[in-house]
Amino acid sequence: MEIIDTIKEQVGSNPILIYMKGSPDAPQCGFSAQATQILMSYGKKFAYIDILANPEIRANLPQYSDWPTFPQLFIKGELVGGCDIITEMYQSGELGPMVEEAAAG
Repeated sequence: MEIIDTIKEQVGSNPILIYMKGSPDAPQCGFSAQATQILMSYGKKFAYIDILANPEIRANLPQYSDWPTFPQLFIKGELVGGCDIITEMYQSGELGPMVEEAAAG
């Protein structure tokens, strides 16, 4: 399977998915830590992919998403953005309803 197909499958099969450095319990960068703290604050289940353990995904995801940095949050198959956008949407109250709706199925 091509790596882009793998990414499409991951994004398509997880209502809330974050590509990050490390894991939510052990993030490997401050931006990934901040983004997952925000997601965890909602108390909803989300999937994650550790790009450090998946160098092919790390190399190809920016091409797929047209977003150069990590973390990258996808909700219902759509790229939400990186840490700054996640934080802004959290602070404005925009992110909560998106997470709730995606988590509800």
